[in-house]
Amino acid sequence: MLLKEKNGKNKFKKSNMKLLIITAITAFENDIKAMLQKANISTYTFSNVTGFSDISEEAISSNWFASEMNETESILFYAFVRKENAMLFFNLVNAFNAAEETHSHIHVAELNIEQSNHPTLHKV
Repeated sequence: MLLKEKNGKNKFKKSNMKLLIITAITAFENDIKAMLQKANISTYTFSNVTGFSDISEEAISSNWFASEMNETESILFYAFVRKENAMLFFNLVNAFNAAEETHSHIHVAELNIEQSNHPTLHKV
């Protein structure tokens, strides 16, 4: 929230919110949306992206069928959430990944929002 200091300058209010960044293969899109809903996260942004991995230095014996440059159709989500919702989402993702038998997993990172000028990011 933008506040005025005594000298008339603007300052930013500290936030108690977190930023979740979530990446996965596109096949997990509906699973991620369901987990966001279960974690009471109703506002988020997502986009289709191309994941890239350069495995040119990997030994041929462990990489029989893949090319040196691998691209994967992926999805990227981000959401500004309360700490409690972030913790719940992490638990859901960890349970999903533990039960998943494929090599691919859902990846999630949490970042602190130190300051913001957006008033809704300060609701606790």
